[in-house]
Amino acid sequence: MELSAQQPPAALNQNRQQDQQQAAWFIRAVLAKIIMYCSNNKGGTGRVSTRSKMQAEMGKRYYMILLVINYMCLFLGSVSSSLLSKFYFNHKGGSRWVSTWVQCAGFPLLLFPICFFRIFTDRKLFSGFTPKIIALSILIGLLLGVNNLLFSWGNSYLPVSTNSLVLSTQLAFTLVTSMIIVKQKITYPNLNCVVVLTLSSVILALSSSHDKPIGLTKAKYFKGFFSTVGAGLMFALYLPVMEKIYQRVNCYAMVVEMQLVMEIAATVLATVGMAADGGFSEMKRESLKVFDLGPKAYWLTVGFNVVTWQVCFMGTAGMVFLTTSLTGGVCMTALMGINVLGGVLVYGDYFSGLKAVSTSLCVWGFCSYIYGIYMNMKEEDENSIEKNVKKMNSDHIMELAEIVVTHNASG
Repeated sequence: MELSAQQPPAALNQNRQQDQQQAAWFIRAVLAKIIMYCSNNKGGTGRVSTRSKMQAEMGKRYYMILLVINYMCLFLGSVSSSLLSKFYFNHKGGSRWVSTWVQCAGFPLLLFPICFFRIFTDRKLFSGFTPKIIALSILIGLLLGVNNLLFSWGNSYLPVSTNSLVLSTQLAFTLVTSMIIVKQKITYPNLNCVVVLTLSSVILALSSSHDKPIGLTKAKYFKGFFSTVGAGLMFALYLPVMEKIYQRVNCYAMVVEMQLVMEIAATVLATVGMAADGGFSEMKRESLKVFDLGPKAYWLTVGFNVVTWQVCFMGTAGMVFLTTSLTGGVCMTALMGINVLGGVLVYGDYFSGLKAVSTSLCVWGFCSYIYGIYMNMKEEDENSIEKNVKKMNSDHIMELAEIVVTHNASG
């Protein structure tokens, strides 16, 4: 009886093959839906209309998949790039031009998703570009190069925890610039999040004296501090400007192409700065004589830095395109607490009581913002249901009226 109940090996193999085929079919279906949205170039006058159209046609599931992919890129890229940059400086790497260059030199990696979209769709490369969009992409790329240099200055002097939390001030600036550039509405969750995160940064500044590395002068410390604040200001301007430009972008593939142009411009600026300041010869000297872990570890550090920074910036661009500049800024700020813990766990940064309060406020501000988004979505869904019910009732009344009129006419 037991032998007769068992399936033969051939049947088991056939069942496994069927399960594998079903799984492969499901994955291909999901990818097809995502690619359809990524490379859709039909109509659409703005980012918001494109997002709404995608949600209506394909459902929120595939939109959320693409959103999660971009946030994971932002999460992994932000945390790992911050820790790797500090690792470079901790092991006697001292070229700020090198640190600036690695933030944008990974632009060839963007060719992979661009070619992926080209192979699986009929969309032509750079088909939606106009001279204005190209010029804006180059200009913003140059500004990003300056922002990268400021960030490198700050990261070379400040501990990871302090550097990350100071950057959270960019959220307050992002709210202001979003109000001016893209007419962002002020709500209680928005304002509460910004106030709490700004307070978090003030508390951090009060406890910053404990964070100074050995041998760092007060002048250099404040130079790093204000360089980081400047980087936050420039990035706060970058986010709403990109949201404004994305209103004329109708597919995710074009976002990747714009990111490629911007990163090329930033790389040109960093390369010119390195060449003028002897950065390339310094890079070779650092790998052979300065970096205390040896040449192999040096080039691995530089290589992984190049990859992680590109992943971070691409995740940021995707978040702004799929949501808003303010939401993108909030999501970036939410990662500051992870960066703080990373600096404490990996590098042994001093974690004072005030810094713990600052991190808690950071988490509180983010959670309140997410709760506000949830309540807004819930309210929109309820209003949509109510409108549909009213429409159905009005249609029903009109049908009854037509029946009455027809009956009276026939009588």
